[in-house]
Amino acid sequence: MAATARELQYRQSGRAVDGSLARDLDWAVRERELRHAGEAPRHQEQEQVRQQPKVHAAPKVLVRERQQVSLFSLLGFAAVAGLAVLVLMSYIQLTALASDTVALKKQLSTLETEHAALTAQYEQMFDLTTVREAAEAAGMTKPSTSQICYLDMAGGDTAIVYQQEEPSVLSSVLTSLNHGVYAVVEYFK
Repeated sequence: MAATARELQYRQSGRAVDGSLARDLDWAVRERELRHAGEAPRHQEQEQVRQQPKVHAAPKVLVRERQQVSLFSLLGFAAVAGLAVLVLMSYIQLTALASDTVALKKQLSTLETEHAALTAQYEQMFDLTTVREAAEAAGMTKPSTSQICYLDMAGGDTAIVYQQEEPSVLSSVLTSLNHGVYAVVEYFK
C-alpha cells in the first residue's frame, strides 16, 4: 500500500506537460477506479456488516457472596470510636489545664514581685531607726520616770453583770429604725 502511494506520487511529479500547465485534479480518482475495477464497492460491504445484528456477550463477573458482619467486629469498632472520643476529650482537658497553668504562672510571678516590694516596705516600716526618726520628727520623746504607772492585778479578774429589763416592742422598733437610718446616712457619706 505504501509502495503504491509512492508510485502515484512519483508519477505525479514526473509527468510531462501536455501543452497545458493546469493541474489534472481527477487523476487520483481515476487511478483508484482502475485499481479497483473488478471489486464490489466497499460501502455496500460495510452496510451489510452494519445491518447484521451485533451480539454482545456479557462479561462474566465474579460476585462473592454477601458476608455477615460479626458482632465482635462491630463491638471492636465501637470501642475504637469510643476510645478515640475519650482521647480527644483528654487532649481538650490537657489544653485547658495548660492554659490555666500559664495564667497561674503569670499571676504567681506578678505576686512574687509584689511580695518582694511589700516585704521591703514592711521592713522599712519596722526599722527602729526609721520609727525613732519619725517619732522625733513628730515631737515625741521617751517617757520620764514620773510618767510611768504600774498596775497591781493581784486580786484576780472579776466582772459584775447587771441584768437589764426587757425593752418593749415599740422601743426595739425605734432602735432598729434609728440604726437603719444611721447606716443609710453612713453609706452615702
